[in-house]
Amino acid sequence: MRQIVISLAACLLVACAPDSDQTELQLGAATLGGAYFPIGQGISNLVTQHAENLTMVPIVTRGAVENPRLVALGDVEVGMTNADLAYFAYHGEPPYDEPQSILGAGALHPSALHLVTLANANLNSIVDLRGRRVALGPAGGTTFAYATLLLEAYDMTLDDIVPSFLSYSDGFSQLGDGNVDAAFMLAGIPAAAVLQTRATQELSFITIEPEVFAGIIQENPYYYTVTVAADVYDTGRDHTALAVDNMLVVSAEQSEDIVFSIVNAVYGNLDQFRSTNAIAQQINPEQSLRLPIPLHPGAARYFEQF
Repeated sequence: MRQIVISLAACLLVACAPDSDQTELQLGAATLGGAYFPIGQGISNLVTQHAENLTMVPIVTRGAVENPRLVALGDVEVGMTNADLAYFAYHGEPPYDEPQSILGAGALHPSALHLVTLANANLNSIVDLRGRRVALGPAGGTTFAYATLLLEAYDMTLDDIVPSFLSYSDGFSQLGDGNVDAAFMLAGIPAAAVLQTRATQELSFITIEPEVFAGIIQENPYYYTVTVAADVYDTGRDHTALAVDNMLVVSAEQSEDIVFSIVNAVYGNLDQFRSTNAIAQQINPEQSLRLPIPLHPGAARYFEQF
């Protein structure tokens, strides 16, 4: 009897043990509370469900700037980042000290630069922000870089405004309380922080002239413009915003078959993804053919169908 019990226990242990054929991948997302981590969870679920012999888990990281480095170092297999940061990482431009060994694996949702003020503030253009208090997001973050670029387009610098470096939620909370005059944020549409402020305040967007957009995009081809419909934040009219794609990056040394399996699991099941995540509805797989860094051969094999 004792021998039977031991044999049964051994069988149960084998049955319960993880499948040794499964390879677990890690996806570098961002901190909890933003758009990246829920998107990362959705991507990981799709890979686990639909990629044969692969599982994936999202990892908390410091976000879009750090993820290309983590991928290049092999600390994570897949990373989420902005297309401009992917370009800088690939070419070794600041904030990266040297080229990172990464390639593209597909486009995600666009992030739009929200330049928001209170509707009664009478701040219509960037030049109106001279001497004003402006929340620019965390110091050294992506929004700060965009704000600097826009100020330069108007022959202005940070010395012309009173910058506040706050989290996005705090920046827009301060806007609602009247402690800052405008708040900037690079985020998917709709952005939760903007919606929260809109619940108690009427908002408007600061306008950027078309020729300014054209000059920025000509110098920085990873940027483009999107229309933020009036009904998104009840602003009364549509607004044109500077945007950049979010994207997936993988190591240049990663297996072609593994990358193809990841990409096929994600982009081959977009309907499922879109049904569980509103921002995923903005993913356009064809945009993957217009990313600013080369696609990994495994990703190129999938996207060549478009």
